[in-house]
Amino acid sequence: MVLEVLNSVHYNITSMVTEVAPVASIAILLLTGFLLLVWNNKNTSSIPGPGYFLGIGPLISYCRFLWMGNGSACNYYNKTYGEFVRVWIYGEETLIISKSSSVFHVMKHSHYTARFGSKLGLQSIGMHEKGVIFNNNPVLWKAVRTYFMKALSGPGLVRTVTVCADSITKHLDRLEEVRNESGYVDVLTLVQCIMLDTSNKLFLGIPLDERAIVVKIQGYFDAWQALLLKPDIFFKISWLRRKYEKSVEELKEEMEILVEKKRHRISIAEKLEDSLDFTTELILAEKRGDLTRENVNQCVLEMLIAAPDTMSVSVFFMLFLIAKHPLVEEAIMKEIQTVVGERDIRIDDMQKLKVVENFIYESMRYQPVVDLVMRKALEDDVIDGYPVKKGTNIILNIGRMHRLEFFPKPNEFTLENFARNVPYRYFQPFGFGPRACAGKYIAMVMMKVTLVTLLRRFHVQTLQGRCVEKMQKKNDLSLHPDETSDLLGMIFIPRNSDKCLDH
Repeated sequence: MVLEVLNSVHYNITSMVTEVAPVASIAILLLTGFLLLVWNNKNTSSIPGPGYFLGIGPLISYCRFLWMGNGSACNYYNKTYGEFVRVWIYGEETLIISKSSSVFHVMKHSHYTARFGSKLGLQSIGMHEKGVIFNNNPVLWKAVRTYFMKALSGPGLVRTVTVCADSITKHLDRLEEVRNESGYVDVLTLVQCIMLDTSNKLFLGIPLDERAIVVKIQGYFDAWQALLLKPDIFFKISWLRRKYEKSVEELKEEMEILVEKKRHRISIAEKLEDSLDFTTELILAEKRGDLTRENVNQCVLEMLIAAPDTMSVSVFFMLFLIAKHPLVEEAIMKEIQTVVGERDIRIDDMQKLKVVENFIYESMRYQPVVDLVMRKALEDDVIDGYPVKKGTNIILNIGRMHRLEFFPKPNEFTLENFARNVPYRYFQPFGFGPRACAGKYIAMVMMKVTLVTLLRRFHVQTLQGRCVEKMQKKNDLSLHPDETSDLLGMIFIPRNSDKCLDH
């Protein structure tokens, strides 16, 4: 848009005045222009980006985020103005950064542990100062993060291998439940059910209807994505927000029922150790007065939606990439046979599966799901020479960063990009520092177990050569395939079949 590239230092007021204009009119115009120039210069910055122009620039940049979505808008501004850009979101200065040194600076410092988002939007989805994902109160966030870290690391990782492998086997044995009339597998639903089942067994332990909750999780995510940056006036118009509030309430009510069942199970347990897990720890903290009931329910909700929401989409993209790259599949299968063979996969296999690990990393680099990290500056700072004021919103565009620096073939999918060790300042799929993803270790274990267990049984094919590059996607809070498309199915061919051997 024209106004986005206007800069006050380029204005030429006198060119707008004809030679026949009265001297008095010229004087008034010159004075007006001077006053506008002074006003506008008060709002300029040394940081590249669209001009302020009496507040119209901030309005346009905010509208662009609402119109295009977070991810698409960030890519637009970085492409237009460079890797360190200033824009505005609901009138607040916001930096979009895709330069590795700047990204690393923000991630490693504790004065960037807060997030930002509409207070009313976060309240609507239950994340305002609750849970761990978008809790922008650092004190409360630290209190609940402790419970997540304990559940997502250490001894729990050992149990994750068996639980996840058992869940995958169970769902693959019932593959007909996710086949359509043409016999194609609804891979996204399959992986979402596997991830939800695994998360439930690890962290809650209450029987649930996987397919029904997966649908509710999608509705919750759509509401979260839609409401996160909405202006306050949006929440005053009931008919606009009603459908989103309904989706949120459906999942929250389901979680309340499940957590209440857990409370009852704890109350009648002869030995508390028999039901000691993430949810039990939270309920005990509630009884001690350390957490509120609402916070407990929100934490359980976030723990159960994390894997079906993001990790399942990552695995979905990975299977499409495997189908397109037979040499990569061949290298993966060779390693699986060497490391695991015909026995069950174990925790000590994780470090040995280097080809699988590099494939996962390259998939997350080439086709990311979470390619943005949102933070807020809690104190004044300087990043790569640019002054950053306390309260400034920051969006780290790590998806773009992963295609700009270090990698030898940044715009290609190839394991060559991880043929040598990649310094973590250049590759941050899970973030880094005090607010890094709490589930990064368990996520790698679950993705490795999923790929190994599934690929040992099935060779995967896409329909008519379809691939992630041509797939319709939505890039807002995260990057997801357009689930309204009918092009997301895959063909699963048993490894021991003649058809598979022909490949």
